[in-house]
Amino acid sequence: MHFLDQAKIFVRSGAGGPGAVSFRREKFIEYGGPDGGNGGKGGDIIFEAVAGLNTLIDFRYTQHFRAPRGEGGSGSNRTGAGGDDLVIKVPVGTQIMDEEREEVLLDFTRAGQREVFLRGGDGGRGNASYKTSTNRAPRQHGTGWPYQEAWVWLRLKLLADAGLVGLPNAGKSTFINAVTNAQAKVGAYAFTTTRPQLGVVRHHNREFVIADIPGLIEGAADGAGIGDRFLGHIERCKVLLHLVDANDDDVAESYRIVRDELENYGGGLTDKPVVVALNKIDTLDDELIAALLAELEEASGEEVIAISGAAGTGTDWALDRLLEAIGPEAATVDEDDEGEDSIEWSPV
Repeated sequence: MHFLDQAKIFVRSGAGGPGAVSFRREKFIEYGGPDGGNGGKGGDIIFEAVAGLNTLIDFRYTQHFRAPRGEGGSGSNRTGAGGDDLVIKVPVGTQIMDEEREEVLLDFTRAGQREVFLRGGDGGRGNASYKTSTNRAPRQHGTGWPYQEAWVWLRLKLLADAGLVGLPNAGKSTFINAVTNAQAKVGAYAFTTTRPQLGVVRHHNREFVIADIPGLIEGAADGAGIGDRFLGHIERCKVLLHLVDANDDDVAESYRIVRDELENYGGGLTDKPVVVALNKIDTLDDELIAALLAELEEASGEEVIAISGAAGTGTDWALDRLLEAIGPEAATVDEDDEGEDSIEWSPV
């Protein structure tokens, strides 16, 4: 499935149906009179967040959404049928923004959240509602309230508990493959990851979601490399895991480059708790590892963990630190629950 995290769409609610102009004319009924019914209400535009979606790719092929209008009223005081509401399903984490992308109009943070975005127009009044003691045969009627329409942007910010950051080829994809069931692409070249990846971690009977985004390089805030457009996917994370490649020429400088880009982006990313890890230590000796750890700790002001995603060294320690930062919000899972394979089959 292709990944798309931004899309522009046009939405329009349904207009209200017109009221009817009708008069009651029946044999043997001495007094007739107006009996035109009201028009039906137009359909609403409703956004609903659903589980199981993690891309906006469907909106690349369908950009126009119009709810049906209400039906007109008719004689015998019959109200016209209302237009059906149009429900647009979006992934959890989607934000609805105005056309200029300056204001967030709706923010969907949980599955099942349902919001009316544009209300359909009310139906017009039939001539029966205009009858008064001095106007016994009114011929006026309401035409129905008009629709509402707008161009909006959909922006997806994936929901994850922890986010991975670092320079390209820092080993982020290898790490997420080692600790989750994700199958992120791994290669010995920069920008192997071209779109965000999500994985579910199970550790000490706890469960949380970790997100991997494409690597940052110096000048990403100005569009260098892939840029910083994917940083929005870690804005909702509770903690960041900053991986630094132990084979870099200057690990302190590698750390500062990424931190500077996070600060330039904003969004409160530099205010989040961070776990700093020196990755790929399986290629170095103990003396060099100790020197690099000291250098990185001085640059970051944090306790640095030595890990190797490829060899599995220190990954449990890193997950312990992430769980500590996430806190009780990490879901508790049954120790014996290992997925569908552990469920006993039953014909009932």
